[in-house]
Parts: sequence; structure tokens; C-alpha cells
Amino acid sequence: MITLTYSAAFITFFSVIGPPKVLLAFAGLARLHSQRELYAIALVSSAGAVLVGVVAGFASPWLLKLFHLSTPALALAGGVIFFLYAVGLVLGVRIGPGTEEEETPALSSGVRELLMPYVVSPLALTAVLIEATERDAWSWRSTVVGAYVTVIAVDLVCVFALGALLRRTHHTVIELLARLIGLLLAAVGVDLVLDGLFDLGVRSLGARS
Repeated sequence: MITLTYSAAFITFFSVIGPPKVLLAFAGLARLHSQRELYAIALVSSAGAVLVGVVAGFASPWLLKLFHLSTPALALAGGVIFFLYAVGLVLGVRIGPGTEEEETPALSSGVRELLMPYVVSPLALTAVLIEATERDAWSWRSTVVGAYVTVIAVDLVCVFALGALLRRTHHTVIELLARLIGLLLAAVGVDLVLDGLFDLGVRSLGARS
């Protein structure tokens, strides 16, 4: 997961928290909320994601020291958590608060639904923390944070551009896409776990091509 430039960092974050990963979550919310509410949820959750990413990026060296974490352990934890979330998508089991649909969903319930896949995405935060600690320099951490914020901005633009389409997407289509994307995300979680094992010296399991 090591990157050396802004463009490489952008590609890394786009792959773990770009529109293909988050639009499905917004599509599920679009069925329960008006278009105006969906846009409000997108703005609030994106602002929360930016805040979390900025704090994690700039404070990454101190956070890892405070909790006595190594980057391989972080990769293992992030991979396992996201794997469990992805398995939930595949099996149709919703993980987290708000597991029952409300007749009149509140704005706060919509934001809560996005906590795991978007605001505090295990993959995104793992990438932010690992990338930001690759160099002990504020300029590099600023580059990582800038790339992360840019991806969040792209996500927000996509939600605004596709909001009407997401609201008209049939429930069955969303469920089918959830199963497919869940399988792919589970593979991403496994790959992150293997990277962590590789960094810990388990070459037979974590060997990279």
C-alpha cells in the first residue's frame, strides 16, 4: 500500500472508498429518503468523513504510538473488520445500528447507516494511517490528506449527479449489486489481511506478486 506521489495516493483512496464502493450504500438510503434528504445526508456524512480523515492523517504517527500499533497489525485489523462487513453484504445481514427500516427515517439514521462503509471506513482509515506514516514529514501527510479529501469530493459529486437515478433504482437491483460488491469487498479485506501477514513475515500466506 506504499505510495510516493499525490496521484498514487489518490488512486489508492479511490480504489478503497471511491464511488463504486459508496454509491451502493447511498442507493439503499435513496429508497427511504427524499432527494433533498439524500443530499443533506451526503453533505453531512462527507463532512464527517473529511474530518475523520484529516485528523487521522495528520495525527497518524501519534495515534499509532498512543495505541502501540504497528502497521501490519493495523492492516490485519482493518482487513478483518471490512471482511466481516462484506460478508454481511453477501448474506444480506445488515451490521450496525438501524437494522430495521423506519416509516419516516430521520436524517441522523441515514448518517448512521454510512458510518461503517463511508464515514469511518476501515479500509479508508487503514490506508490513511499507513500511507501517512510512510514519511515523517508534514508535507507528505498533507499530500495524503489532500488525496483523501479529493476522493471524498468526487464521491459527493457522484451522489449529487446520480441522486435521482439512485432513488429510481429497484430494490431487487440494489440487493443483487450488494451481493456482488460484497463478494469483491470480502476479497479486498482478505488481501489486506494477507498484506499484514506478509509484513509480519508470513511469506507463504502474504507473498505479493
